[in-house]
Amino acid sequence: MAYSIFVGAGQWVGVVDDERAQGLFGFDADLWEWRPIDNGLPENLEVRYILVRPDRPATVYAGTHQGPYVSDDSGESWRALPLPAGTSAKDKVVWSICLDPSDAETIYVGTQGTTVFRSRNGGADWQRLLIEPPEGCLQANFPMRVIRIAVASHDPDDILVAFEVGGLVRSGDGGQSWTSCNKTLLELAKQPHLKSTILSDNDIEGMMDSHALALSPNHPGTVWLANRMGLFHSGDSGDDWSEFGIGRFSPLTYARDVIVSSHDPERMYAALSVAAMSDAGSLYRSDDFGTTWSRFDHDVSIDSTLMVVAESVSTPDRVYCAARRGQVFGTEDGGKSWQTYQLPHGVQGVYALACV
Repeated sequence: MAYSIFVGAGQWVGVVDDERAQGLFGFDADLWEWRPIDNGLPENLEVRYILVRPDRPATVYAGTHQGPYVSDDSGESWRALPLPAGTSAKDKVVWSICLDPSDAETIYVGTQGTTVFRSRNGGADWQRLLIEPPEGCLQANFPMRVIRIAVASHDPDDILVAFEVGGLVRSGDGGQSWTSCNKTLLELAKQPHLKSTILSDNDIEGMMDSHALALSPNHPGTVWLANRMGLFHSGDSGDDWSEFGIGRFSPLTYARDVIVSSHDPERMYAALSVAAMSDAGSLYRSDDFGTTWSRFDHDVSIDSTLMVVAESVSTPDRVYCAARRGQVFGTEDGGKSWQTYQLPHGVQGVYALACV
């Protein structure tokens, strides 16, 4: 069975006790249904990130609570990519995966705290990169985690790492040293409309609550950041930031995801909602690298926070999104029509999505 869409759910409620409560799902286009995937994967599976290798779409990576896994047969079977011996249980909880755009055998995996691992040989061996927590890191009601990693296409030594409730850091020397990208973000957090306190007692929290990064090969040095307070833009690889003001285009401004199309480096997608837990979401697209945005989804009622957007690695016409409570919807014709594919009853806690 070759799947065209993969979704990772962190919590599956509403099922009987002897059934698993979370996991990885693949969409069977022939039967028009979701199928749980577990061949070679750990029990009680939690999946927070899924990535299809662009140059070899049969290869799919999954970030699980027990480390990274890979399938070389479009999701039929899976094998572990063991992290170094002695890696603690918490440092095996994978939240992000990134491939070097210039060398797909170089893989980055982000886990909890500031922990990032790198493999230069497709996951056979791993090196832990030492990253000190930057200023602005907060103690919240969940552990800080590496929520996104981005490598510049023009320079593989230029690496950005984003932390949920910790801002960002950057390396210009391939991970040998790291500098904070939080100075301007912390200055912006002094503005009343950018203050937010939900998880801690510090109102810089919203600006430190990173969710996604986006880079384009057409615009070296330009970075887009999605966080709790909206979309933010840097023209110097993350040293300085400015608020974009997505509220000029969308009534929903909580930004959970932002990506650049792999087929058109001027095209971007953003997943916008009300809040982390909400009853509304929306998908926006820009065709001018973020200068202007317009709502892309239509004829779909999104009933919870839109968590993630994924574009097919094979065609720009296939774009899918997933909402927190298990609603997956997408287009196969570049936005002309949309279809909803609800995950099995009770599936919630969706974080990860990828499509071939």
